[in-house]
Amino acid sequence: MNKGAKGNAFYIVQPGASQTIFDVGGAGIINRMWLSGTIGVNARQRRAVRIDMFWDGAEKPAVSAPIGDFFGIGLGLSAKFDSELFSSPEARSFNFTVPMPFRESAVITLTNESDEEAWIWYDINYLQVEKLPDDVLYFHAYWNRDMKTTPGEDYVILPTVEGRGRYIGTNIGVIGDSVYRGTWFGEGEVKIFLDGDKDLPTLVGTGTEDYIGTGWGQGEFASRYFGSPVADKNHDIYAFYRYHLQDPVYFHSACKVTIQQMGNADKIKIAEMRENGADITPVWFLGNDGNKTIHRRLLDEENPPQVEDDDFPVTSTNFYRSDDVSATAYFYLDKRENNLPELPGLNIRTKDLHERVFPYLK
Repeated sequence: MNKGAKGNAFYIVQPGASQTIFDVGGAGIINRMWLSGTIGVNARQRRAVRIDMFWDGAEKPAVSAPIGDFFGIGLGLSAKFDSELFSSPEARSFNFTVPMPFRESAVITLTNESDEEAWIWYDINYLQVEKLPDDVLYFHAYWNRDMKTTPGEDYVILPTVEGRGRYIGTNIGVIGDSVYRGTWFGEGEVKIFLDGDKDLPTLVGTGTEDYIGTGWGQGEFASRYFGSPVADKNHDIYAFYRYHLQDPVYFHSACKVTIQQMGNADKIKIAEMRENGADITPVWFLGNDGNKTIHRRLLDEENPPQVEDDDFPVTSTNFYRSDDVSATAYFYLDKRENNLPELPGLNIRTKDLHERVFPYLK
């Protein structure tokens, strides 16, 4: 073709059109994918172009997510980073090195739901095999967004997925509500419920930045299994990830993952935010007993002190808050399809990003 010279190096996918980029029969394992094009430089397309993966003739995709979020960074953002599963060497391409086995067939499609042409160049590496062992699991990914979380209710990273499998991890995007501007968003604990546990989580952390391996707040960093490629505290925009590879999370019948919506500020700032209309419920604070530091669980007290009280400490206070949170959850499952909701529509995926996130892109 083209007498051995370079042919069509990429696909041009028109608005509203889909392009199949992988369609293979037989058994095999996808091990790597590299992708770039206009998606690499167009923030709108990183949320508006969707990637879907189908295993063994399934009608429902096992993977369905905005393409930027799927490749490790949410909110339509891009940054230089390198992790064990995903990377972007110069913040304009996408890579994954995630084993994705299939027994009979595999199909990967891209659908351009933006209003511009999407130019797509890519390659996919896979291994052909005669047969896979019976206990090999299928790769899945689930994406959702809550544009205004409910104070006191955990954001659900992964709804209860049914079957036998392994939770791999997540990348999360947070757009802090401007009413809390200047305060810390990440006191929320990640909770993992396995195999029927409901009242109490099977696994629980101590705070958002703790879950991704850092502490005392969250700056920009990237490492093999956890990182935060985006951490803009001036505008309360964060994109971060955590992969359970060295600390695997297996389940036999079900798995659910959530994160609390909880921030931190002092009494003066909380009172100021309340005056500006913030919905805030204090849940815990640090105080003093003589020369000793003490902490109090306010929700366990019958008559907890109020922020407006003179004796409420002017110190560190955790409180329920409401933010715009989205996440991609990755997991393996013993089924080619899962029981989770379908990918939300374009309006939910892209609403308000132009005003709240894109102006602060690097």
